[in-house]
Amino acid sequence: MLRSYFKIAWRNLFNNKAYSVINIGGLAVGMAVAMLIGLWIYDELSFDTYHTHYDHIAQVMQHQTVDGQVSTNYSIPLPLEAELRSKYRENSPIKRIVLTSWIYGHVLDMGDRKFVKKGGFMQPDAPEMLSLRMLKGTRQGLRDPGSILLAESVAKAYFGDTDPMGKILKLDNKMAVRVTGVYQDLPHNTTFRDLTFIAPWDLLLNNDESVRQASQQWDNNSFQLFVQVADKADMGAISRLLKNSKLEHVDKNIALTKPEIFLEPMAHWHLHSDWKNGVNVGGRIQYVWLFGIIGLVVLLLACINFMNLSTARSEKRAKEVGIRKAVGSLRGQLIGQFFSESILVVALSFVLAMSGTVLSLPFFNDIADKQTAIPWSNPAYWIVSLVFCLLTGLVAGSYPALYLSAFNPLSVLKGTFKAGRFASLPRRVLVVLQFTVSVTLIIGTIRMLLENLVKIQYEYAS
Repeated sequence: MLRSYFKIAWRNLFNNKAYSVINIGGLAVGMAVAMLIGLWIYDELSFDTYHTHYDHIAQVMQHQTVDGQVSTNYSIPLPLEAELRSKYRENSPIKRIVLTSWIYGHVLDMGDRKFVKKGGFMQPDAPEMLSLRMLKGTRQGLRDPGSILLAESVAKAYFGDTDPMGKILKLDNKMAVRVTGVYQDLPHNTTFRDLTFIAPWDLLLNNDESVRQASQQWDNNSFQLFVQVADKADMGAISRLLKNSKLEHVDKNIALTKPEIFLEPMAHWHLHSDWKNGVNVGGRIQYVWLFGIIGLVVLLLACINFMNLSTARSEKRAKEVGIRKAVGSLRGQLIGQFFSESILVVALSFVLAMSGTVLSLPFFNDIADKQTAIPWSNPAYWIVSLVFCLLTGLVAGSYPALYLSAFNPLSVLKGTFKAGRFASLPRRVLVVLQFTVSVTLIIGTIRMLLENLVKIQYEYAS
């Protein structure tokens, strides 16, 4: 029976080429947009999950109050690291403590090859905390103060196919370092994506007088500090214990700013990065919700378009419905027939949408500053796609199937069939809804563009 359903569905599509092209094309565009948005949302939600200890890594941050307003800072004073190490030793909820510089461009020099590469100085536990995937050497490579770990792309730029292990580079034209490890380039959707090399923290300490002086300065907030907590540790409880770690060591003037130390989990860095008066007010998570809604709305518009086209052809399909009912077809069988047509259209639209998504991904990634790709080898992706197609087919075909299968066969075959007084009302409602949503999306897009233009002009003027 299913074979018969799909054979008839294919015949109807083939015999109505213009209708089929419009229907399949419109649904394909809607599905392609939904796919691109879905890939973007997946990339956002999976940000930083590359790191094995994602759920247990946190950045040490601080609140400070100035003129009654609480500001939240990612930078901390250098002595705080030693304070934490002295407080948390054996049986500590804090498993690792890593002090780092900021990631920025440094000159890496090897004879005639001199490039500016982004990297930073970190304490020895950093490779283990960040779960670096070592291609050469081990994660213990930073134990030597004169060492350096290179990302795979950087190692290839300097040494080509030659083994880089043990080779000497000059960092910032003054510090000689020896390559003790090569790690896989970090993915684009991680906070540390620009980390193309890591040098030991002790190397910076030994070569920069200002850093040595900062080790005793509680008022110098110029560094970053990260911790990895134990598996069952409560970050909120640890934050409460750390709260006054800075306040206990500063003079009266700095104490007036009421510095409060706390831990910010890695899971919040990307999507919940906005702070207002000491309270987290969200961040990019708002765009995730917004674009998720837009994707659903665009797909809904494509489904509404499918419904309207299907019901607009109702009178042409009326005789077919009448004859099928006259020869004994049940309404349930007719509903199955129309749903099979809908699912066939969705399947063809899905194939077309996949092709469009593949072709548009490079341009989409450039605009969105992403490196998203279709996960061809991921079974979960294909399961989601199958469910997606079935749901779309059921939603898009629900109204046509129920509407067309309800025709009276006697009236149809006598030629006296007429649509009821309110038969066109659902279609009118759908058309009005479609245009309303479309206009709303256009207005919202124009508003966002204008707001961004004003913001850019303000930043340029300032």
